Amino acid sequence: VQLQASGGGLVQAGGSLRLSCAASGRTFGYTMGWFRQAPGKEREFVATINWNGGTTYNADSVKGRFTISRDSAKNTVYLQMNSLKPEDTAVYSCAVTPRVGPTKASEYVYWGQGTLVTVSS
Repeated sequence: VQLQASGGGLVQAGGSLRLSCAASGRTFGYTMGWFRQAPGKEREFVATINWNGGTTYNADSVKGRFTISRDSAKNTVYLQMNSLKPEDTAVYSCAVTPRVGPTKASEYVYWGQGTLVTVSS
């Protein structure tokens, strides 16, 4: 499985971005997730979605602002980010796991290269 994340960029606080993560290879039945890592900080869980898109879970820090979704036909997962804050600045990476709903990075098997999101104040 290979993952390609895109959609990052520079945005002002309060703005929006949509990240995409296109997967190649077999991901049917897999959970997909987004993580982020800010400079000088550890990788942080952002959101996860189950194999059919019916179950999602967001970190408290992004609840009400970020929405994860999935297009199984396109083998792509999205992260719609609204009301962005400077503290959302980070490299965002997508990941895939055969496990159900994990929030720990160590439980994910395949990782994309990440896309940088910078939120200016």
